[in-house]
Amino acid sequence: MTTNHKFFLDLAFQLAEKNLGKTKLNPSVGSVVVKNNTVISSGVTSVTGRPHAEFNALNKIKNTEGATLYTSLEPCVHQGKTPPCTNIIIKKKIKSVYYSFEDPDLRTYKKTKKILNARGIKAKLIETKKYKNFYRSYLINKKLNISFISAKIAISNDYYTINKKDKWITNYFSRKVTHLIRSQHDGIISTSRSINCDNSLLNCRIEGLDNNKPDLFIIDLNLKLKKNLLINKILEKRKTYLITYKKNIKKTQVFKKRGYKIILIKSLKNKNDFILLYKKLLKMGYARILVEAGLTFLNTLIKNNLINDLYIFKNSNYLKKKGKNNATTRYIKDISYKQISINLNDDKLYKKEF
Repeated sequence: MTTNHKFFLDLAFQLAEKNLGKTKLNPSVGSVVVKNNTVISSGVTSVTGRPHAEFNALNKIKNTEGATLYTSLEPCVHQGKTPPCTNIIIKKKIKSVYYSFEDPDLRTYKKTKKILNARGIKAKLIETKKYKNFYRSYLINKKLNISFISAKIAISNDYYTINKKDKWITNYFSRKVTHLIRSQHDGIISTSRSINCDNSLLNCRIEGLDNNKPDLFIIDLNLKLKKNLLINKILEKRKTYLITYKKNIKKTQVFKKRGYKIILIKSLKNKNDFILLYKKLLKMGYARILVEAGLTFLNTLIKNNLINDLYIFKNSNYLKKKGKNNATTRYIKDISYKQISINLNDDKLYKKEF
């Protein structure tokens, strides 16, 4: 029987998807161990990033001699907080290793093949079209030294972002998918204006993911966040940061007592200010961040090319006089999107990769 490398690599990526956004600065990797064309073990990068997927897949099974390892990313060769994955691959007498991406970390980049070949282990890169963008966020983290930024917004068919008669623009199914998207990020950015208006929790309210609460960053430059908000009741269960001006350092003491953590910045007016903030967030360990704020803030990010992915949930209804916007929608209208194939009843989901 001919081994279907693509099939087993697809399985590895499906595993990697499980912990996307939950592995801190390490990429989420999936690994599958195959013997006689049968999967005998599998693993995914652990939550918080360690142990790695290859270790998790190989460590829990004894007889792996002559087996093949399929892994979504080139196995690491460098000593970090844990030993290199090539160590356990060699120890477990794996015969062949196939992976779909070379690790952009220069400590490993294109070195795995040489190390494994020297020990008589075949190693081969097999690129994938289906998952070609899976490690975009990791590549941006490594190459630009900034957090990967996604954004999400909901609109009506006539491009209104506020429903004056209802809290929601889109339906139940779209909101559930929003929770799923949140779960694939380790942080959420919003503004005090948005949270004061919506009184939102910005967590993952979906079965199986409800324990995953991405840390929250609230841009509150003038410290206008209200006291009677839902998020104030769960500050002890979730890291919540206020991003504000350095000149407000004395005023932040009140928020610190409530349980907020403070990030002080000089300015947040231009593209360079945002880049500095993104770099700071990456240093703090946040690799993938989702922006959920109003149209005014979103426009600022779009105009300054400060978004990597944009998700737009669009309802089929026309709000007409019931609709409202606090800013122009021309930036959203001018972007070409790709529709994601998913059944949301009367809603549609579009995505733009910048």
